[in-house]
Amino acid sequence: MVDRFRSSKCLVMNEPEIPVDNSGGLLLTPEGYKSLQSELEHLTMVKRPEIADRIRESLQHGEFSEDNSELDEVKFEQAMVESRMAELKGIFGSAQVLDPNQIPTSHVGIGSLVTISDMELDDQFDVRVVASIEADPNRDLISNESPMGLALFGHGVADTIEFDTPDGKKRYKVVSIRK
Repeated sequence: MVDRFRSSKCLVMNEPEIPVDNSGGLLLTPEGYKSLQSELEHLTMVKRPEIADRIRESLQHGEFSEDNSELDEVKFEQAMVESRMAELKGIFGSAQVLDPNQIPTSHVGIGSLVTISDMELDDQFDVRVVASIEADPNRDLISNESPMGLALFGHGVADTIEFDTPDGKKRYKVVSIRK
């Protein structure tokens, strides 16, 4: 599956591209896809009507004037919500949900759950490598574009990886790779 991905560097920004399959779709884990769907549903069904009600209330109370900072804030929030909804719809238009059977276990790829050992601290922990759109380091969902994700990508069990962080160079050993 690794050879299905482009892993070139963007020459202008010197940042890696998001791995995509040959059809150009962004690969999301099933959990990431569901999370983004839930976010879109919340924005559509809760936030959008809430904002519309706040704008309606301002208009009914005659608060529609050029110096109404509250109305400006609500309109700004409306623009942010609409922008995020458009972004999510764009993602869904090109995203492909990764079939759990496609998650590699012979090497690290999108969706892989990797147990790694910190060579310096002699500590083991798990991370799941995901597309940047669904990354959440607090939940151990590591972006394939992050320094750790880039270092892990394509490596197998027993491989040692190194990468730079703000705290200096880190060295980890890949202990296991699961779905």
